[in-house]
Amino acid sequence: MASVLIRNVDDALHMRLKASAAAHRRSLEEEARELLRAAIARRDAPARDNLVTLARQLFGPEHGFDLDIPPRGSAPASCPPDFSSPDYDPPADS
Repeated sequence: MASVLIRNVDDALHMRLKASAAAHRRSLEEEARELLRAAIARRDAPARDNLVTLARQLFGPEHGFDLDIPPRGSAPASCPPDFSSPDYDPPADS
């Protein structure tokens, strides 16, 4: 097997690596090997779809239907209710 020597690792990074190794109950060298494996695996993994691409796949034009949208400025068929009117009788609480 090949060996890799890494020089000039700052003290803070070295302490974090040691703490991570201790938390995973591995040696410092094994922790470094595992981190390198994981980094290379993430880099080589196929790119995942982002949210927009996923939404288009699920809800895109080929999966929906057209709505009849009224033109701008057209009045609604009925007036909205006036809740401030004294004639308004709110429903009783259940």
